[in-house]
Amino acid sequence: MKKQLFTGALLCLCLAASAQAITDKELQEIQSSFEKDASTKAIQNILTTNANITANALNRDLQGKTDHYFKYRVNVKGITDQKSSGRCWMFTSMNVLRPSIMEKYNLPEFDFSHNYLYFWDIFEKANLFLENIINTTKLPFDDRTIEYLFKSPTSDGGVWNLYYNLGEKYGVVPKEVMPETAHSNNTRQMISLLNERLRAGGYKLRQLAASGKKTQDMRDEKTIILKDVYRILALCLGEPPKQFTWRYKDRNGSIRELSNYTPQQFYKEITPSDYSPDNYIMIMNDPTREYYQLYEIQNYKNAIEGINWIYLNLPNEDIKKAALASIRSNEAMYASCDVGKQMNRESGILDPDMYDYESLLGVNLSMDKKARILTRQSGSSHAMTLVGCDTDISDQPVKWEFENSWGAGSGNRGYLTFTDKWFTEYMFRLVIHKKYLDDKARACLGQKANQLPMWDYMN
Repeated sequence: MKKQLFTGALLCLCLAASAQAITDKELQEIQSSFEKDASTKAIQNILTTNANITANALNRDLQGKTDHYFKYRVNVKGITDQKSSGRCWMFTSMNVLRPSIMEKYNLPEFDFSHNYLYFWDIFEKANLFLENIINTTKLPFDDRTIEYLFKSPTSDGGVWNLYYNLGEKYGVVPKEVMPETAHSNNTRQMISLLNERLRAGGYKLRQLAASGKKTQDMRDEKTIILKDVYRILALCLGEPPKQFTWRYKDRNGSIRELSNYTPQQFYKEITPSDYSPDNYIMIMNDPTREYYQLYEIQNYKNAIEGINWIYLNLPNEDIKKAALASIRSNEAMYASCDVGKQMNRESGILDPDMYDYESLLGVNLSMDKKARILTRQSGSSHAMTLVGCDTDISDQPVKWEFENSWGAGSGNRGYLTFTDKWFTEYMFRLVIHKKYLDDKARACLGQKANQLPMWDYMN
């Protein structure tokens, strides 16, 4: 502990010693670089009056150049809405499966209960946090692992493997069986209170360890904490059903019924037989790391017994070929990207040149994808379902389509169109059946994954 404090103090001294204040000469040079010619005055007048820089930077040359038509498109129907929650990964994982369920039961529409799975996701994440605290009680409070754990004991966020973990353990139910509530649609307050309880509980567990209590004593305390977690979840979301009866009307107008199903039974019935991490692979484009390598992010899961986040890092060209093959076979994919970059919300189009900030501000903002990742300027921020691709006369991709989960009033009636250039710059990962990968990529799946820390920048 003393060594860590000394190292930190020494680093602060070194930083202070090497730092240089802005001199009067430098300040004069910087100020004189701002020349108020006519165009600069006009831009200043605009920006000091209108705070929306993005709207003023809209590249008019691009407007009307991209349509929403696609040569290849998965047969999908219906737009979901995650409302004010961070459950995009859950919605996307389920949206990939919805078309096959509608076909199986001859339904005009179908959706899952995201509230049901959300209950168990937060409950399992709470248990994972507490177990992590029990297993790290010998580390000091300022250790990076402890700081990371207490920073966010639980949250809405996640990736595809979390859906798989929950589905295998708790199953799924139709939306009518456990509808959304005010707190599943707007999760901020509930999550804040849960984190407050979990931080207090984690602190007590460390106190018990410091006082010499055994592991079993800490686990007894963990059970008390989880009872409180369950109570908060049940009060805000309702209690999950152990079994259910589902009545529905098919496309022919006939009323059908599934009686006395458990969520686990329903999951097994609606899930493809080959739906597992042995067949469905997360592929990633991360130019900061070696391609054709497997990576595993430590402790990125929700259930103790669940699988971690594992991905195969591939060049964009390989990912695009595999994605197009999947779409041609009418199979949608879980995908995630940096959705906020260069997105025109009104038109539902994403293009790297959509907003010309450089011309508006007169500054160079260019960075390649590797630099944006390493400097935290870019990273995956949102999951959506990849459903469409349009190609040129040589059958090469020119644009792609997402099915989003922001409601039908967002983008192009709930969908987003993005150019192939945008795919290259801001797409990060897909979950795809391994049969769509080429031989070189499939050969990498048997290798041992490189371990990455839980605070990795790709998290």
